[in-house]
Amino acid sequence: MPHPPGLVELIIIAVLVIVLFGRGKVASMGGEIGTAIREFKRGLNGENAPTQEKPAIEDENKKTV
Repeated sequence: MPHPPGLVELIIIAVLVIVLFGRGKVASMGGEIGTAIREFKRGLNGENAPTQEKPAIEDENKKTV
C-alpha cells in the first residue's frame, strides 16, 4: 500500500512545477483555484451571490453616430 508523500517529496514537486510553469503562472493559477473553491462553496450553501463580471469593452468602430 503506497504511503502519503512526505515533506521532501512535496518540496521536489513544488520546485518542478515552478520550473516548468514559472512563478507568475503558478501564482495566477493559485488565485484562480481559490476563486473556484470559493464559488463552489457558495453554490453548496445555496447562496446566489452575483459573480463579478468584467465590463464589456465597446468597440469604437461599432458606435453609432
